[in-house]
Amino acid sequence: MASTKTKGAEAVRLETLWAGEFGNAYVDHNLSVADHRSEFWLALMDELRPQSVLEVGCNVGADLHWITQRVDSRCVTGVDINAKALRLLDRRVPGVRGVNAPARELPVPDRSMEFVFTVALLIHQPEETLDKVMSEMVRVSSRYVFCAEYHAPATVEVPYCGNDGMLFRRDYGGLFLDFFPFELALVREGHLRADEGSDPMTWWLFERA
Repeated sequence: MASTKTKGAEAVRLETLWAGEFGNAYVDHNLSVADHRSEFWLALMDELRPQSVLEVGCNVGADLHWITQRVDSRCVTGVDINAKALRLLDRRVPGVRGVNAPARELPVPDRSMEFVFTVALLIHQPEETLDKVMSEMVRVSSRYVFCAEYHAPATVEVPYCGNDGMLFRRDYGGLFLDFFPFELALVREGHLRADEGSDPMTWWLFERA
């Protein structure tokens, strides 16, 4: 078990990378990543009709762009660790509140956001603080928790841009249910496809007790 002093050191290392030039390059490379996800997000928002939305790891707001077609942008918040991404979010999705904070310490009150989600954010979390990030998502959600991530039945590290410890395939749906068996119920799961502007990812939708 990691000592109190070293607990979170790996998360800090990765947050520093994402906040710096490595993260800036990621921003530049992914400006149009969700251009074809309109059908997915509009259908989901029409079904769930949330009054408030929080994306953890929002980057430049590629997914929030579609969500704000159905949800008042003044009720939408995006959290990211990269300042450049948040500056672009402000220009690309006007009205959305951008917050610079790590995913494991969300500056958001308990049960204050109806729909809380990630897309390809949990895959970049180290083992030592993954449960904390998930716990924060559950804490701030008043109704729905959603994630779309790379799936594997057991944890598999995938090489990523020449860096170790930066991308993990896991059974994220199973982990949410293992960590929060009394707080969450699985509504359904599915897959994002290449024709929806995505690498193949599995998604899970949970309802909060």
